[in-house]
Amino acid sequence: MINQVTLVGRLTKDPELKRTAEGTPVTNVTLAVNRQYRNQLGEIDADFVQCTLWRKVAENTSRYCRKGSLIGITGRIQTRHYDNQAGKRVYVTEVWADSVKFLDQKKPDETYAPAVREG
Repeated sequence: MINQVTLVGRLTKDPELKRTAEGTPVTNVTLAVNRQYRNQLGEIDADFVQCTLWRKVAENTSRYCRKGSLIGITGRIQTRHYDNQAGKRVYVTEVWADSVKFLDQKKPDETYAPAVREG
């Protein structure tokens, strides 16, 4: 079976680094990916894809990327479900990233302080 995804898009907000109870770095990002065609109004629509990044990939992305950063992600589709407070089953489809490429040119005088949140 093949489960491989490659996406190029822009981050919809600043990545926020978190850590699991075991201390593993993780961040969840939403990637805005433009569609390849225009809608009836002549505009280009985008899909907003939920992505989960782990370990060094999560640390580096939260350190060097911000809202609007252009990145490429390769990974795999993963699905899960849970029951919400109303007892309704909610299905989630997301990309678990294996690698991230930073596609924006960073200016030499730019420095980023990573956003880190424990818990």
